[in-house]
Amino acid sequence: NPLAHRLLDHFHSLSAVMDASVEELTAVEGVGEHTAVLIHLLPQFARRYHQDRVKMDTTVNNIEDAGALLAPYFYGARNEMVYLLSLDAKGRVLGCDLLGEGSANFCTLDIRLVVETALRRRARSVLLSHCHVSGLAVPSPDDRIATLQCMDVLNKIQIELLDHLVFADGDYVSMAQSGLLRR
Repeated sequence: NPLAHRLLDHFHSLSAVMDASVEELTAVEGVGEHTAVLIHLLPQFARRYHQDRVKMDTTVNNIEDAGALLAPYFYGARNEMVYLLSLDAKGRVLGCDLLGEGSANFCTLDIRLVVETALRRRARSVLLSHCHVSGLAVPSPDDRIATLQCMDVLNKIQIELLDHLVFADGDYVSMAQSGLLRR
């Protein structure tokens, strides 16, 4: 397909094509507005597709399971997003809920919404996750403070916060494995 080759020649990779804005895409010869909008929406379609395919009987046995399950939720993210993965007593997935979307470098963690969502899902344990679109999966001091506050509130209602995973560019960092969830 000549158009596909022009796009790849212009952007140098498929991921760069998918991450391009509608304006950037229409700058390529042969790409009209409708085509550009469709290409621009493909990462969101892929994210929704993955979310629909996650079976609620999936079991999370370790951080690697959680990372593999959660990573696609952040494909193509242009803003920071926060998700809550709710698990039953056996580690089976009860649901994965988007709690908020912020800007390119900030998203608020609403502790009340975390609690309400965990209770609505009847979760025994939960994992928080969010993305840094800056490209670094390093938890910030604010990430740690908000996570510890959330952990304290959840502990009071007997829901365990297992971890908070920070994603960026297909990579993630576990706050628990990094020792950031200890006081």
